[in-house]
Amino acid sequence: MAIHTTPAADSDLDVPEFMRAETPVEPRKLSLVKDQPEPIEGAVVEHQGETLQPTATGAAPLAKRACQHAGDHRLYVGWSVRGYRELGRRWLEARRDDYPQMIASAVAELRAAKGDTAAETDAKQLVKERRAEYRRHKLLHWAKTGGWTAAAAAGGVAGVAAGGLWVDLLMALSAYAVGVYHGKPEGDTGDVAAPPLSVIERAGGGLAVGEGQVYMTADQLSEGKPFPIVVARTPMQLAECVLRALLAEGVPVAEVSDVVRLSWGWQCIVRVSEGTPEAIIKVAGDLETRFDLAANGVRPTPMKERRACAVLRLVDRGADPFASAPGLPYRAPKSMSITDKFRIGSSVGGDPLELSLAGVMGLWVAASGGGKTGILQALAEGTTACYDNITIDLDPHGDGLEDLHDAVRITARTNEQIEAVLLFFLIMSKARARLRKKLGMGRKWKASPEHPAFTIFFDEFPRATDLAKQLAKALLDVGRKELIVLQIASQGGQKGYLGENFAQMVALAGVGPCKVGDTRSVFGDGSVSEGWLPHRLSPATETDPKDAGHLYIQGVPGMPDEPIEYKVHEVPSATLRKLAAERLEAGLVEPDQDSLDAMAGVDLPEYVEAVYDIEGNLKKEAPVELLTWEALLRLCGAEPGRYVKQMTPEERHQLQFAEQALKAMDHFGRDVAQLDEMATLIGGITPEGLGDLLRAAGAGGTVKVTIDGRGRVNGYRREDIADAVKLLQGG
Repeated sequence: MAIHTTPAADSDLDVPEFMRAETPVEPRKLSLVKDQPEPIEGAVVEHQGETLQPTATGAAPLAKRACQHAGDHRLYVGWSVRGYRELGRRWLEARRDDYPQMIASAVAELRAAKGDTAAETDAKQLVKERRAEYRRHKLLHWAKTGGWTAAAAAGGVAGVAAGGLWVDLLMALSAYAVGVYHGKPEGDTGDVAAPPLSVIERAGGGLAVGEGQVYMTADQLSEGKPFPIVVARTPMQLAECVLRALLAEGVPVAEVSDVVRLSWGWQCIVRVSEGTPEAIIKVAGDLETRFDLAANGVRPTPMKERRACAVLRLVDRGADPFASAPGLPYRAPKSMSITDKFRIGSSVGGDPLELSLAGVMGLWVAASGGGKTGILQALAEGTTACYDNITIDLDPHGDGLEDLHDAVRITARTNEQIEAVLLFFLIMSKARARLRKKLGMGRKWKASPEHPAFTIFFDEFPRATDLAKQLAKALLDVGRKELIVLQIASQGGQKGYLGENFAQMVALAGVGPCKVGDTRSVFGDGSVSEGWLPHRLSPATETDPKDAGHLYIQGVPGMPDEPIEYKVHEVPSATLRKLAAERLEAGLVEPDQDSLDAMAGVDLPEYVEAVYDIEGNLKKEAPVELLTWEALLRLCGAEPGRYVKQMTPEERHQLQFAEQALKAMDHFGRDVAQLDEMATLIGGITPEGLGDLLRAAGAGGTVKVTIDGRGRVNGYRREDIADAVKLLQGG
């Protein structure tokens, strides 16, 4: 049975609308049946431990109560007025049918697309289509309204003419009853002597019940036993259920407030009178038994701003708090900067998980089946959409970023490749540290298309060689300011997995299903008592995804470190492969020549140099060789010639319009076109301006072409513009 409550206007819990239950209703206020000397046995609520006298039955008492109810509500005049207001509101909503909002969204997209010719054209067309649809919808709605009105009026006129006064009176009463029916307050059944469902609904109990907000203290409870959460039908009953369960487990609970019914369960705030909410976390498993919920159905989250309080989420059996979370947004190639935040998931409370990886070293821990690959792919989906970042993929055992392979600049799988890549970027980071001042960047490297950042994903870190781990640790120490960032993934966060205890030294840490020792290694010795509970998550099996991709995260720039469960977007492989192909076609970013040149003046670490004896004889060869960029690409099987060269802002502008000209020809369905028709379709540019850009791009001037319907005219051929595009891209 669905349970709904009105959302609290002043609640401390900011719950997104898409997570709230569909139809809010006010808590039902039921009268108290006073004690009788000799109570008659009747139906009772088991957890109350009380026997209540049943309501009298029979026609006369029912008629008497009905008359009393009608008198108490002033013959329902207010209900009827409210009912017709409600019918009018429904009519207006049906007429609008969300079209104004859709049109506003389309207009917002148009404004956001300013400067992007193709996007502006599409957005303008969308606005035009939605406005036309709205006009058609209003006409159809008026036609339906007129038809029903005419039919009702004709029936009414016929009835009055045929039946006289009594028919008039019957029709008036019917119309009045329709208003009363639609204006009846939700939850009002007309029963004025129904027994209370819970002791906390007794009159004069001193409870503050606001618009969907429930507040109850422990001393307002009478004697009684805990009961399963399924018995709770109202927010007040839920407050009682939580209080009784916590007190039974020895938790010094003071009060329960801000009860909200959501689409997947209940949410409330619990305050303890002494100690910390750690007491709730310790008995979370036992509370699941008290409430009769599934494993991990009780999810407490201590509140930073209120030390004595915790947000308690109680998930219905079979429900998924993340089921209604929005999916992955589309990100076009080179549509964002590495410094921009991008969304990779949602919290159990419905808030977006957004982050930027610029200058942020990360550690991602999850057991086998915990969803590490999905987490890394969600991160790399964002980094490969950047115009000022180069993505690198290292994995000594598995497939790494897998479906995003085409959008990755270097993919290293062998120990030789991985060690060479790590040494290369360690030396580059040292070179950039000396180069920043010369380039006028200040204390930190500033990412741009001309001087891009690097994001290196290192999966299956425990399976790397000792040298690779040593190089990675050195890069963790020095790469942040130079925007050469490592994102390390491991099945564990302890020294046995990482080689060193550096888990708590990394700025950003995300932990999925794991062992409790991993939780403490990453988040700190006291983290479990503070609510960091990734070890309660379950890794996937062959047939059940369970909690794969769920995690707790710490160190997200701009977000407080709170022990909240998140889920990372699940993106189909086909979608990722399509995105990667788009980004490869648009061209991958290349490293800046300034950084490559500066590497020549950097000394190698001693542990990667060859060892000679006192006479100059070679005792030990260098374990890894510092390669040039081109040699590194060859070692890792990359193709230097297929990617976009570094372009000036003017060249990028020329390339943009040359590509738009090719798309215009696709639209016309031919391989020739004139400047005026291409400029009109592209929008935001004159034919003369488009011609200047095409000439500057290398497409030459116009030539004589034949176009059906236009004859022999001056225009451009596809092959000339396509050659210019290849030239700009370095193809």
